[in-house]
Amino acid sequence: MKKPDRQPGQWALPVAAAVNGVGTGLYVPFTLVFFHSVTGLSFTVVGAVLTVTGLIGLTALPLAGAAVDRYGAKRVQYVLYGVRVAGFALYPFAHALPAFAAVALVTAAADRAFPAAQQALIGEVARGADRDRLQAATRALQNGGNGAGALLASLVIAFAGPTGYTYTAWGNALSFALAALLLRPLKPVRSTTAATARRRAGYRMVLADRPFLVVTGANFLNALSYSALSVLFPLFLLEWLHAPGALTGSAFTVNTVLCALAGVYVGSRVRRAGARRTRAAALGATLFSAAFAAQIVLGTLRPTSGPVLGTALTAVVVLYTLGELIHSPAAEVLAVSAAPEEARGRYMAAYQVSWSLAKAVAPSLFTTLFAADGRLPWAVLIATSAVAAALLIRVERRLPAEAVRPRPVTVAHGPATATAPVAA
Repeated sequence: MKKPDRQPGQWALPVAAAVNGVGTGLYVPFTLVFFHSVTGLSFTVVGAVLTVTGLIGLTALPLAGAAVDRYGAKRVQYVLYGVRVAGFALYPFAHALPAFAAVALVTAAADRAFPAAQQALIGEVARGADRDRLQAATRALQNGGNGAGALLASLVIAFAGPTGYTYTAWGNALSFALAALLLRPLKPVRSTTAATARRRAGYRMVLADRPFLVVTGANFLNALSYSALSVLFPLFLLEWLHAPGALTGSAFTVNTVLCALAGVYVGSRVRRAGARRTRAAALGATLFSAAFAAQIVLGTLRPTSGPVLGTALTAVVVLYTLGELIHSPAAEVLAVSAAPEEARGRYMAAYQVSWSLAKAVAPSLFTTLFAADGRLPWAVLIATSAVAAALLIRVERRLPAEAVRPRPVTVAHGPATATAPVAA
């Protein structure tokens, strides 16, 4: 079978994602401490500012989606990278509350909009099964970058002390600038015949697409499962199982390493099996449910033996990560492929809201349920994952066939009236 042609410079997207991941990894594991150190403001103030600006930053998503449809995803990504570079370069100088809030607001807006632009860019540079390959490679390298960034930040802080947080802020800005430069060889192709339709497209089109809204709703339920690893797992481990804190770090390490090393392999196995994207995503959600059920068993038995508990938790994290590796590429590319080209930016912005809302809701939801019983949040997550899987299977027949089943497609390099590269 003839392999599909690939757009020039397609390799640049996963490589840029890896560098972007290094920058993100430099501060995400230490967010509150990071901003407290570089600004000098109290933890309470920093937390409140980050929560408020994060929620307000969601309003940038509709604007970013419209900009992607009008100017192209690559150009929008350049703008977002520029905002993030400026934001992290300025954080060490933002000691006053108004200055910190202003920088945090524009940076949060860029952070919220970035994934939507990146998904739209994948849609512009790849077709058919090539999208699945590119998505899997991009996610795997980004996860690898996150792990490398967290390790680098730990080393810098260990050797430089509190000043290390300032260095990591500037290192983060530098990583975003380098990631933007790495995108230069990428040559997206957008259909010029869709230009008129693109000008007419609006968010009413997205809201009228009920099958896509079902996909987005299912993703919100699955996004809660993704938040469980960072929010619920440490709380459950320390407060319910009374396990050593080191096990929390080990769990993150296992997840990060597996995502980085096995992401492309697992994705290729799923594609070779001929799985429909809807069913692969549903399988991933089902594996999430199985991992959460195992947590309930652990929470009921509460083993006191360190080796037994460590082995059991590792098995749970491996099962959870396998669900992530199967679900993520299929679900993300399903959304990209279900979006019509003339409104892909708006569709991806709407889809990204499901991720952002889940991240905002998860902490309060999990802690409230945990206060009643440490096993209750896992029971709720079993239900949300099962509902998400059922929704994906149910909506399958109403989605475009090319979105559901990946097919090898040769990207046409035809006349300028059919396709045109987007200028950098």
